[in-house]
Amino acid sequence: MMGLMQDRPLLISGLLDYAERYHGDAEIVSRTCEGTVLRGNYRMLADRARRMAQALQRLGVKAGDRVATLAWNTHRHMELYFAVSGLGAVLHTVNPRLFQDQIAYIVDHGGCNVLLFDISFADLVAGLRPRLPQVTTFVAMTDADHMPASVEGALCYDALVAAEDGRFAWPQFDERSASSLCYTSGTTGNPKGVLYTHRSTVLHSFVVCQADGLQLSSKDSTLLVVPLFHVNAWGVPYASAMCGAKLVLPGPAPDPKTLFDLAVAEGCTFSLGVPTVWLGWFKYLDETAGLDLAALKLNRVVIGGSAAPRYVIERFQKQGVFVIHAWGMSETSPLATVGNLLPRHAGLSPTEQVDVQVKQGRAIFGVELRIVDDQGNELPHDGTVAGDLQVRGPWVTAGYFRSEGGAVVGPDGWFSTGDVAKVFPDGFLQLTDRSKDVIKSGGEWISSIDLENAAMAHPAVQEAAVIGVAHPKWQERPLLLVVRKPGTDPRPEDILAALAERVAKWWLPDEVVFVEELPHTATGKLQKVKLREQFRNHVLPGA
Repeated sequence: MMGLMQDRPLLISGLLDYAERYHGDAEIVSRTCEGTVLRGNYRMLADRARRMAQALQRLGVKAGDRVATLAWNTHRHMELYFAVSGLGAVLHTVNPRLFQDQIAYIVDHGGCNVLLFDISFADLVAGLRPRLPQVTTFVAMTDADHMPASVEGALCYDALVAAEDGRFAWPQFDERSASSLCYTSGTTGNPKGVLYTHRSTVLHSFVVCQADGLQLSSKDSTLLVVPLFHVNAWGVPYASAMCGAKLVLPGPAPDPKTLFDLAVAEGCTFSLGVPTVWLGWFKYLDETAGLDLAALKLNRVVIGGSAAPRYVIERFQKQGVFVIHAWGMSETSPLATVGNLLPRHAGLSPTEQVDVQVKQGRAIFGVELRIVDDQGNELPHDGTVAGDLQVRGPWVTAGYFRSEGGAVVGPDGWFSTGDVAKVFPDGFLQLTDRSKDVIKSGGEWISSIDLENAAMAHPAVQEAAVIGVAHPKWQERPLLLVVRKPGTDPRPEDILAALAERVAKWWLPDEVVFVEELPHTATGKLQKVKLREQFRNHVLPGA
């Protein structure tokens, strides 16, 4: 027997309608590419999004069409989040930090006819234009006074908005319709497209707002550091509309000084970013005299993208900021696990609480986790056995866009993440490595992540990376690469001595090499592939 409930589709436009009606005055503060700060709200966002949807229709955009963006975290990019998807088209956010070959591939593979771009990327777009044969319409996301000359024939975003009246009713359609398209970073081969739905996005937004999720609410002022071009900014734009949270968008210069100044000026209580963001943040705090740290209102920071170093969690803890360690990937929308403490952790010491926080958290409702061995046999969640991590759920991908490869999920619906992990009896997840990064020494696994986190605890280490290097006896042994903190001069033996207090003796790296910097992907992850290639012929002592 079927129930007797109304069947209304879960659509992204519904989030904006709600925000406009019930949180219309909640602020959206944007640093613009023109150098100004624009103070708006959800009422303004909704009006301009409707006008842009009208403009896109006049440009020939139809339901299902992909609309590409090359843009920073600004009010215009936020408007497109709702205008494009609300129209029934697909918002295709492209990472401008990628190599030009990758950008050209992604835009072309996405089949986009319209490309909207911030003026800081005008020269990039002009150079790419001959390689984008499907793109027929270019729109500069600016006003008439700042139109770039380098992209001939480009339309003006603000002029398109101003030409419409905003009297537009969002269409109703199947909630399983595609809403946005993001391409994975850091993969081997060509980037892969993950195609989200309205349903998956709205369900994901509930998790961002719930108390056991990221706890986002109308009480928050959110400094959105994670880019709008990176996995839908971790779902925060949609969830902010759902709950009416204030949004602070740092624009084209998300450097530590700008972030700090905005956080103070806008009373930001909540922020999100990858570990490299917060390493740069603390470096700025350490090197800049006269900062009023008491003026900061931050109480929660979400760290994802890669494992949060213990040092960062402890440093925030001393400032009264709770770190929510989350895990996910483009294929999981991205939230899959969230690291909130349980009631039983309240009595723990600060050090013991950090022991919990360094794990990647517990699965949120809707997401199932399991670990398996090389033969696909499910392994116990006992906190000691590590295996390949698999996930499934209503906001986990079922396949890649226009994929020519084989099946992405198994016959029982599980998606293999490529991570190696342990799951503890209480559900907490701990990543031990990426499958391709784990070091196999003498038939045993060594976690590069654990070694990196242990190295980061040394007061002279700014950043660390561990890779496996070939060894004639042990197959592989760990090599530790270290970026020193400014003004320090540690010796290799100092760092190894500190590591010896934290890891098993046979885990200790065979060598410590100091480097000026480490390579990162466009989303802030360490590029282990480049490091392995760079040190492919490196000979370890005693090898």
